[in-house]
Amino acid sequence: MSEKIPAESEEQIIQEATVETENGLSSEEPKATENKELNKDPIEALPREYRRRHMLDLFRRPRRRIRGHEDEDDTHKFSIKRAVSIEGFVTLAIILLIFIPIAIIMGFGNMLNTLFNNALDLLQNTCFYLMGVAVVIGALSSVLTEFGVISLANKGLSPLMKPIYGMPGATSVAIFSAFLSDNPAVLTLADDIRYRRYFKKYQLAGLTNLGTAFGMGLIVVITMAGKSVSDGGSTVLAVCMGVVGALIGSIVATRLMLRKSKKLFGKEAEAAPNQDLAFDPVNQREARKGGFVQRFFDSLLEGGASGVKIGLAIIPGVLIIANLVMLLSDDVTTTKMVVDEVTGVLTEVKVTTYQGLAHQGVGLFPWIGEKLSVILGPLFGFETSSAISIPITALGSAGAAVGLVGNGVYTATEISVFTSMCMFWSGYLSTHVAMMDSLGFRKLTTSSILYHTIGGVVAGFCAHWLYALFALLL
Repeated sequence: MSEKIPAESEEQIIQEATVETENGLSSEEPKATENKELNKDPIEALPREYRRRHMLDLFRRPRRRIRGHEDEDDTHKFSIKRAVSIEGFVTLAIILLIFIPIAIIMGFGNMLNTLFNNALDLLQNTCFYLMGVAVVIGALSSVLTEFGVISLANKGLSPLMKPIYGMPGATSVAIFSAFLSDNPAVLTLADDIRYRRYFKKYQLAGLTNLGTAFGMGLIVVITMAGKSVSDGGSTVLAVCMGVVGALIGSIVATRLMLRKSKKLFGKEAEAAPNQDLAFDPVNQREARKGGFVQRFFDSLLEGGASGVKIGLAIIPGVLIIANLVMLLSDDVTTTKMVVDEVTGVLTEVKVTTYQGLAHQGVGLFPWIGEKLSVILGPLFGFETSSAISIPITALGSAGAAVGLVGNGVYTATEISVFTSMCMFWSGYLSTHVAMMDSLGFRKLTTSSILYHTIGGVVAGFCAHWLYALFALLL
C-alpha cells in the first residue's frame, strides 16, 4: 500500500511544481513574462464589490448602445439608435400639430414668408445688436481682467456672493455687465480662461441663469420709470420693487441650477484647468508682457475679437427660438368701424389680414393670457387682460416687450411686475440655448430653461406683493 502524504508536504510539492512550471515557461517565452505585473488582470487588484460592479457594466453597455442611450464617455457626441423608432413619429407629429394650425390661420405661403422675414428682422435688428454688445463688453471685460479689476471684485465681493448665490465674487462682474448691456455679456466674460479659473465647473453652469436674470436691466428700468400709470401709484417704487423681485428670482433660479449641476459634475471639478499652473489662481493672476499701453490695446482688441465669436454663436438660437415665439405671440388683429347699411349705426369689427410680413402671428400667447386672467390676477396683480402679453413677449425680446407698455394704460403694480419679469426673462428662450452651448453645457439647457421659467414667476410674484406691502406702509 502507498504511504499517505501529509497535507503540509502535499502543499509544498504543489508550490515547487508551480515554480518549476513558471521557470520553464520563462525560459521558453522570456518576453511574455519579462514583467509579471503587466500579465496580471487589472480587475483582480480591485476589491470584490468593485469587480462585481465593473463586470455588470461590461454586460450593460452593449444594451445601452442598442437602446440609444448616450455612452458614459463625454467624448462621444453621438450614440447608435435604431433607424426607425417611435421618436421619429413623435417628432413628426409635434411639428405637424404646431405648424398645420398656424398655416390654416395665416395661409401656408404667408406663414413661410413671415418666418423668413422674422429671421431677417431678428438678424439685422437683434443679432447684430447683440454682437455689438458682445464686442464692447468683451473688450471691456478683457481690460478689467488684464489689470486686476475682476480679481479685486472676486476678493471683495466673495463674502457677499457666496452665501447669497453660492458663486465666487467674480460673478458680480457678470451681473453688472448683463445689467448694463444684455445676456451675451456673460459669454464674453466666460470665454476668457482667466475668468473661468475663479469658478468650479458646477458654478459655471449657473452663470447663464444668474447673468440672464439682469439682462438689459438698465434699459428696462429707465423705460419703465418713464411710464405713467393709470391708478396714480408711484412709478419709482414700482420699478424698485421690480428690481428686488428680479433679485429674489435670480437666487431661486441660480440655486436650483447649481443643485442640478453639482450632482452632475461634483464640487471639486474645475471650470478651467488649474493643475498645470505655476501660480495660485486665487491669490495671483496672469498678465500680458509689455508696457501699460501695449497691454491695454492687446487686451482691448483680443476681447473684442472674442465678442465677435460669441455674437456669431448666438445667431442660430435667436433666429430659431425667437422666431417661433414671435409667430405665437404677435397678432395682426385690428379694429375697424363699419356702418350698418340698414340702421346706419357704427359697429366695431375685428379685422385680421395676413400679408407674410414680419411681426405677424396668430396671437396665441395673449389669448392664453386672457383665459388665465382669473389665476394671473391674484398671482401678479394684473387688472388688464392684455398685461400678460408683456412678460410673454419678453420671452423672445425684452426690448420688444417694454415697447408694448403704453403711458397711462397699466397700474403701478403691473409696472413693477413688468420691470421684474422683463428684466429677468429678457429673451431667455432665444439666448439660453446658444449661451449654454457656448459654455459647454448643452445637456443642461432644458434644466436651465425650466429653472429660469420658475425664477421668472417667482420674480413677478415677489414684485407684485412687495409693491403692495410698501405702498400700504408708505
